[in-house]
Amino acid sequence: MRRRKILSTVAAFFLFVCLVLSGQGRSPADEPLPVAPGGPFSRVYLPQNAPRGKDRFFGPKSWEQMNGNAEHNAAFLQEKGGPSWFFDGVGWRFAEARAWPLREKEPFGTHTDGEVEAAAVQTQFYGNALGVSIVDGIVYAESDDMFAYALNARTGQLVWRTSPVGNHLMGNPVVKGRFVYLSAGGVGFNFANVVRYRATGYAVRGMDVSYNGIYALDRKTGQLLWHHGSVGEAMPTPAVHGNTLYFATGSGSVHALDRRTGKTLWTTRLKGNDNMSSPAYSSGRIYLSMADPPRLYSLDARSGKVLWSRTIRGAANTGMGDVSPTVSQGIVVMDTVTRPERGRKGVTLQPVIEAFDAKTGKTLWEKRMRRGPRPPAFKGGVPMIHGHVVYVGSPVNGDYEARDLRNGKRIWKWNRISSARSAPTFAYGRLFIAGADHVYVLDPKSGKELAKKWIGGRMGIVSPTIIGGTIYLANSWDWILAIPLSLWKEKASS
Repeated sequence: MRRRKILSTVAAFFLFVCLVLSGQGRSPADEPLPVAPGGPFSRVYLPQNAPRGKDRFFGPKSWEQMNGNAEHNAAFLQEKGGPSWFFDGVGWRFAEARAWPLREKEPFGTHTDGEVEAAAVQTQFYGNALGVSIVDGIVYAESDDMFAYALNARTGQLVWRTSPVGNHLMGNPVVKGRFVYLSAGGVGFNFANVVRYRATGYAVRGMDVSYNGIYALDRKTGQLLWHHGSVGEAMPTPAVHGNTLYFATGSGSVHALDRRTGKTLWTTRLKGNDNMSSPAYSSGRIYLSMADPPRLYSLDARSGKVLWSRTIRGAANTGMGDVSPTVSQGIVVMDTVTRPERGRKGVTLQPVIEAFDAKTGKTLWEKRMRRGPRPPAFKGGVPMIHGHVVYVGSPVNGDYEARDLRNGKRIWKWNRISSARSAPTFAYGRLFIAGADHVYVLDPKSGKELAKKWIGGRMGIVSPTIIGGTIYLANSWDWILAIPLSLWKEKASS
């Protein structure tokens, strides 16, 4: 009896070893995250805070690319039939893991690095680089504090918080079906890459700095379902269409995965680094940009084949690799900083906006913006298209411009902030801009400022997400906020 039990144990152990060696042991969904249970990075799940009843039907049913669509207009006008808060709006504040007081005007480390440099560092290592995504009553956010968050859109209560990897999370969470997709990657180059760049003129951004790639979480609980690692950072927000997920990296590669399993469908190797240029999906194609060398690419979404590529004359530094191209009505709009010049007050750059035919890559028009001082990080403005107008900001001097999408003719210019990087949001016949520590409301036809509201902290590439009667924001001070739109309406009418 004892001998039989020993043989049974040995056989079971042998079977276990065979399964492990053959890769058929525990699935990725069964494996625990590499964090201490109950420790500061352990997943928190509070199902009692999840939306219930009709609250679950607030907002879109999926969030498939940066700012929700290829036009980069992060607005969803809630249909009638839900609870009153859908339309009246709600207000709350949620402090994330490394929240810096909203009334603190200077970023952490200002007295050491200076205000401009400290603000860039805080956005890249502590706070939220982009805005939030909202699906079925839940606000999803990625922060450079290394956590992803899911909050109840009505109450602001935490539903789950997770840190699947020791790396920065700089995008909009992409949400479809049961999945939330996070893109992980840091901004740095290690010393070996710096040496390699000096010798060869090429280096992989984010390589050997930390673990990079796409992390797929269970939308309900925040549990890790699968991870697809990448060589180099995966800072930009991925895009999903159907059952395919697309993302690009700091090694100059573009990947297509089965979004359900993380299995590779195709990989296309391009030149340069994708810094923060999120792929835009439109009509069977993927559009994104690389830096060093600077180029805009159009790829076939099914095969990864490069259909065309173009550059903007004089493109400088990381400019083109920082900007997410915007696509609408068969036109791709891209901008970058160009033509560096050194003067008595330092280096200046000139932003250029260029529109391309989405099918052929032919230049339709090119327009220059006002020259200004070189910013320390994110050297571009994310364009947004609504109707026949493209709205784009300047990272060097804070100008926002509205231009005719068809010919590039300037309609108006507005300036109230020092650096304009985020795409504005068009909703209810108004244009909403998050800049510095305020949200501004403009007349989209004239550029006239109608109202403004102090938010606190600082917002860099954050676009306001507008759902129903509420504007949702994230910022570099590591906060998520909900503010009822009625506050702006009252201000505008007074």
